[in-house]
Amino acid sequence: MWIGWIEFDLLLGDVHSLKEKRAVLRPLLADLRRTTEASVAEVSDHDLHRRSRVGVGVVAAHAERVTDALDGAERLVAERPEITLLSARRRLRRSDDD
Repeated sequence: MWIGWIEFDLLLGDVHSLKEKRAVLRPLLADLRRTTEASVAEVSDHDLHRRSRVGVGVVAAHAERVTDALDGAERLVAERPEITLLSARRRLRRSDDD
């Protein structure tokens, strides 16, 4: 079993409240879930209206499937004009790694 995750550090565009932040993040998280079939959540910076950290996690039988899903997630986030992708950190591990 292979486990992979990616964490995005995001700067949101013209956002001035937490309500506006949710309006930007909600469709992004839904698109990530739908296109990658992964677990997706805002994992940090909940109280900052222009910043967010979003995590995507994938489990699969083959490393290629995990890598493809994480690559797709990164492309999807990078292509959003209302979001600036500041950084993306990823990991890929086997279930029997120590």
